[in-house]
Amino acid sequence: MLADAPLHEDLAEGPPGGRAYWLTASDGVRIRIGHWPGAEGPAGGTVFMFPGRTEYVEKYGRLAGDLRTRGFGMVAVDWRGQGLAERLLPDPLVGHVARFSDYQHDVRAVVAAAETLALAKPWFLLAHSMGGCIGLRALLNRLPVQAAAFSAPMWGIGIKPHLRPGAWVVSTVATMLGYGAAYAPGTGPATYVLDAPFADNTLTTDPDMYAYMQRQVRGCPELALGGPSMIWLNEALREMRALRAGPLPVTPTLVGLGRLERVVDPMAVRAVMARWTAAELLVFDGAEHELVMEQPATRLRFLDAAVGLFGRG
Repeated sequence: MLADAPLHEDLAEGPPGGRAYWLTASDGVRIRIGHWPGAEGPAGGTVFMFPGRTEYVEKYGRLAGDLRTRGFGMVAVDWRGQGLAERLLPDPLVGHVARFSDYQHDVRAVVAAAETLALAKPWFLLAHSMGGCIGLRALLNRLPVQAAAFSAPMWGIGIKPHLRPGAWVVSTVATMLGYGAAYAPGTGPATYVLDAPFADNTLTTDPDMYAYMQRQVRGCPELALGGPSMIWLNEALREMRALRAGPLPVTPTLVGLGRLERVVDPMAVRAVMARWTAAELLVFDGAEHELVMEQPATRLRFLDAAVGLFGRG
């Protein structure tokens, strides 16, 4: 069942006609979606935007405008535990999920809502960072999209190689000892875009886009999120390992990666791409993690490549 939810249009800076809805996943967790319709006239379809960890619907308002000018509507989701979706721990700033597979409950709720709202078809996937991990699993689960584009997909986390065994051990032991809700090592309640200065940030080289993200969290503090929980880290490590070793979908796919990427593990992305014959890898010189929030030339090149694929799909 759909119910109206708040949409902070002043912070999103999206095109006219946006609306947000509350959804209840099959396990009872409340999440939120935002929908911006395509332009009047012949529609190109609808893009399902799967955001990354810490993200929220409003962050992609400008993207909805970019897609609308190209003939597409867009629906974005607040995953459980972030944005205005239901937070899962007493400390609302901990990014948490009990099992990584729980995100697939959210995916199914989004698809059901898209059917109820009769969103324009065909449907396509655009997934960023953690959304790329969720999105790849969703494709394997037969997400009903014609084509997919991934931006810096989280198929590995940007952890220094000598620290990776420790991440496995610490997150596993902490979970077994009942400390799974604690922040993962090196993280805390601070929200990255408010804590890190623009200089040498790991997200974007575009100061306007960085300021855009900062305005959103300052304007609606309920959107803020800090580091992940030990359980989230352990579950993410297990899911990424499984995806790297498992089968890959035949869906026509584009993957974009910044040359300066420091958030996800570029080697893990390249390892997946080396055996994914249905997918194409584009590398963007001078770009950090957020390809759709990078310098205009990078952003438009990635979007045009994605839309070109969608048109062929």
